[in-house]
Amino acid sequence: MENLYIYMLIALAFLAVADLVVGVSNDAVNFLNSAIGSKAVSFKTIMVVASLGVALGAMSSSGMMEVARKGIFNPGEFMFDEIMIIFMAVMITDILLLDFFNTLGLPTSTTVSIVFELLGASVCVAVLKIYADNDQSLLDLGNYINNEKAIEIILGILLSVVVAFTIGAIVQFVSRLLLSFDFQNKPSSYGALFSGLAVTSILYFILIKGIKNASFMNADIKAFIAEHPMELIGISFVVFTAISYAIMRFTKQNIYTIIIIIGTFALAVAFAGNDLVNFIGVPIAAYNAYEAWSISGASPGNFAMVALSQPVSTKPYLLLAAGLIMVLTLWFSSKAKAVVKTSVDLSRQDDIKERFEPNYLSRSIVRMSIAASDGFNSLLPVRAKNHIEKQFKKPIVLLSKNSDAPAFDLVRAAVNLMVASVLISIATSMKLPLSTTYVTFMVAMGTSLADRAWGSESAVYRVAGVLNVIGGWFFTALSAFVAAAIMALILFYGRGYALSGLLVLAMVLLIKNYLSHRKKSKVQKEADSLTKAESSSTQGVIVESASNISNVVKRGNKIYTSAINGLATQNLKLLKKNKKNIDKLSDEIEDLRDNIFYFIKNLEEPSMSASNFYINVLGYLQDMAQSLDYISSVSFKHINNNHKKLKFSQIKELKEVDEAMEVLLTDTKTAFDKNSFEDIGIILNEKSAIMEMVTEKIQKQVERTRTEESSPKNTTLYFSILLETKDLLKATMSLLEEYHDAHDSSVEPATINVIDEETVIADTEQNDEESE
Repeated sequence: MENLYIYMLIALAFLAVADLVVGVSNDAVNFLNSAIGSKAVSFKTIMVVASLGVALGAMSSSGMMEVARKGIFNPGEFMFDEIMIIFMAVMITDILLLDFFNTLGLPTSTTVSIVFELLGASVCVAVLKIYADNDQSLLDLGNYINNEKAIEIILGILLSVVVAFTIGAIVQFVSRLLLSFDFQNKPSSYGALFSGLAVTSILYFILIKGIKNASFMNADIKAFIAEHPMELIGISFVVFTAISYAIMRFTKQNIYTIIIIIGTFALAVAFAGNDLVNFIGVPIAAYNAYEAWSISGASPGNFAMVALSQPVSTKPYLLLAAGLIMVLTLWFSSKAKAVVKTSVDLSRQDDIKERFEPNYLSRSIVRMSIAASDGFNSLLPVRAKNHIEKQFKKPIVLLSKNSDAPAFDLVRAAVNLMVASVLISIATSMKLPLSTTYVTFMVAMGTSLADRAWGSESAVYRVAGVLNVIGGWFFTALSAFVAAAIMALILFYGRGYALSGLLVLAMVLLIKNYLSHRKKSKVQKEADSLTKAESSSTQGVIVESASNISNVVKRGNKIYTSAINGLATQNLKLLKKNKKNIDKLSDEIEDLRDNIFYFIKNLEEPSMSASNFYINVLGYLQDMAQSLDYISSVSFKHINNNHKKLKFSQIKELKEVDEAMEVLLTDTKTAFDKNSFEDIGIILNEKSAIMEMVTEKIQKQVERTRTEESSPKNTTLYFSILLETKDLLKATMSLLEEYHDAHDSSVEPATINVIDEETVIADTEQNDEESE
């Protein structure tokens, strides 16, 4: 019997390592999004700073480990074998649940998952114990569960959502009112005061309130910190303000970048200190339970786990090992980057291709918020409103949807880090496992709202995104509770056999998710994506957009051929994949159309003909995509509904058309790949031949319908494909004619001059002064 529990401990150790990996992949968003979103420093610098913070935070996490041992349930009410079942159920559920969210690229709370898993597994085992004991009823469930602490933790987590959002919004509004978007040109005293406040709050709450719980801290230092908190805060503020002023005045360094580096380090410390219990707290508690049982001599079913109620310091080497695994995950996990992207995109100051679709609730919230904002503004004096508008006026920069541009500025990044780190550290010092994900995400959303990042163009999409993420959190809580309870039930009755089966299942699911995510990542890295035009002349747009035309023609050729082949072979899987490909192509073309505003804004006055050319080209590309979409959809629908197969003669004729289209599209792709726009004239000469072929096929089907055709569905499908093929040909030829007529090899292509933000701001200020 003892061997079973040794195997369980070994399994828990491996699960702890795996949980650290998937957990950090999810929680990296907590301390990386502000630094990455603002592009304050290089990605490598961010990772080095975050790694040091995680390693230090892990060493200060010892006090939080008590949550896993006695925070949710009363360990003295459970026997050793029951405790081990609870811990195994929790760890298996946790790793599968977090990996599922990571694969979706959604940030979720590791704290919420571990709390509700502990609750679900312990409630399940407690109910089974009560059911087996005739002297007990469900009313005795409160004896097994630590109701007071569990409610405190759950309410703290839920309350943190509101508190983080509100405080983030208020602090950001005040900071922007003080510093404005033109913060770089404000007097040094402004930046010094902001820096002094930010660095003081960050370092006090992280390095003092957080690290004072560390097992390696000297007792005298802990006592001094506890007895003189206000003096430390006051002295720190004066010292850091003076240092910040000196740095700005004499070294001309950007103080906001320094704040972000310190804040990233501090938040990484806070994250590791608060969240490490979520990953290794349960295995360590299981190890402590095994130690107490192994020296007792009692049987597993008769040894009450009172020992877990006693405070136990976690060995520093275990914390250090966990910290190293977290650091390695930060550097090598691609899933971490996917989760960070979701949070950064929802905080972005400019417009992007929105990931989330608006819904009724998001529209209602936006409408009510606009009404409330208008009502509040009507109460403000005109002078106050004008001052606020002036401070929130964004600098004039060259409009662009460049993905390399920062998502938000340094002030917002600094506020995100300052508010989040302070809130998390307060909770850590109280030994309350606050959800770092909830706090950092909601602080970022609050600062985005206060900073007017959610304008009328993006508000419904961003609010829908926030609601989706919050909905995911509630789903986490419910699924964690239910899944852990089911796992505990299986382990309770299945014991060793069930353990082996569940571990194999977990391994299979993890490998499957890993391979699925890697496949998705490879697809995203493929060259088959369209690029936005940035030239300022017609000839420049012709040359620059040639790769897009080649791309669309290549993919269109593949989509058309796959639709015909899918029909011929009744291959539903191929047709389904084909629909996904055309949807992706249509979305990319739509994204290019969304960029027209920025393209036209950036054009030079004499180059307006370039905009007409670009708009026409996008129109023809959209017509081509719509024709391909229709052909793909009707083909899929026909096979999916199990309609009668096309006749051999019909398939043969469609393949003839497909071969002619393939020659035409391949020649077109070659011309655009080589920028041989003079060859387009040769391709245009093929138009009449292919058109006549399609018309001939239509006439043949008319004759067949009158004499031998018996399937209305087949006739409709065949006509639909051929007629849409004609539309596809017309759009393709119109596109080629546009290029053929517009191309002039004697003109040098012109491009937009790259102007940096500081130059534009300086020029704007100079013009303002001259006008005055």
